[in-house]
Amino acid sequence: MTCRKASSGVIFMNKFQEPKTKRAIVFIDGQNLFYSEKEAFGYTYPNYDPKALAEKLCEKHRWRLSEVYFYTGIPAMDDDEKWHLFWMAKLSLLGRLGVKVYSRPLRYRNQTIKLQNGQHQTILVGQEKGIDIRIALDVVRLARDDKYDVCIIISQDQDLTEVVDEVKSIAMAKNRWIKVVSAFPQSPTSRNRRGIDKTDWIKIDKMLYDSCLDKRVYTKK
Repeated sequence: MTCRKASSGVIFMNKFQEPKTKRAIVFIDGQNLFYSEKEAFGYTYPNYDPKALAEKLCEKHRWRLSEVYFYTGIPAMDDDEKWHLFWMAKLSLLGRLGVKVYSRPLRYRNQTIKLQNGQHQTILVGQEKGIDIRIALDVVRLARDDKYDVCIIISQDQDLTEVVDEVKSIAMAKNRWIKVVSAFPQSPTSRNRRGIDKTDWIKIDKMLYDSCLDKRVYTKK
């Protein structure tokens, strides 16, 4: 039995044989990744290449990448034509590259924010519903089907903590070694410095992130 302290501070004990070749599947929450890289590196649009980022992470840790799953909310054409066309084009390309894509429409609601001058302003904010549930279902399904040894979730969404418990229960029931990782952009400007609880944390620095930029143009200027 091996015992170590994960980055989250949780003591994790694994009594099963660690495989020499570790199959990895990467699950990417597109909107969560965007807001994390915006805060960490200052980019103002989703300029990442999901497949390249998954490949780089696996190459760095010597894991064999099996599949990439990508999830995002998309605004309706009537709500935001530019970003609707952007995401439709980007997801279409990702699908052709072999990435499994899942999208849901963004739902909008009014949200009141406090400005620097102390005044309040009401703005329309898009929110995605069902993305975390879809990620959780895929993570659990693929664990039960023995499709991976390493589950990499590119997100800091703490709503996914329960799925980590489920994966570890599956590992115990099936006498298997499984590692669950939370990967996320990080820099001195990042306010959220935590990965998903009960996972190992991989912090994506600017050098690694910039090596996976998507320079394709998806919409007309």
